[in-house]
Amino acid sequence: MGMMFGFGEHRRQLLRQELTRIAGELPALGARGTILINDVLVAGTASADAELELLVVLDSDEPFHRRADFLTSHLRPRVGTRFLVYTPSEIDRLRESDRVLRGALSRGQVLDEIR
Repeated sequence: MGMMFGFGEHRRQLLRQELTRIAGELPALGARGTILINDVLVAGTASADAELELLVVLDSDEPFHRRADFLTSHLRPRVGTRFLVYTPSEIDRLRESDRVLRGALSRGQVLDEIR
């Protein structure tokens, strides 16, 4: 089997297309903000197993570990996608103490401003 040249660029295109699709559908599912956490779309960093990692702000009564299930079942991602779902009150309460949240808010790419 031959080696596929330009695979990293091809993977970035797939990730970019899926990110655009997902970001466009999230508001209809009640998302109140979205941040791309990882930097997989930067040139030269997309490997074969590169995934999207999104922090989504969403009103939910579900426990933290179950919230992503709602988004995964409704969006049916076409590439590997990890959702970290926080409620608006958790964003306010944990923005300084939660390491992942703090990093996403300071270094992530805001796709939809948190409201």
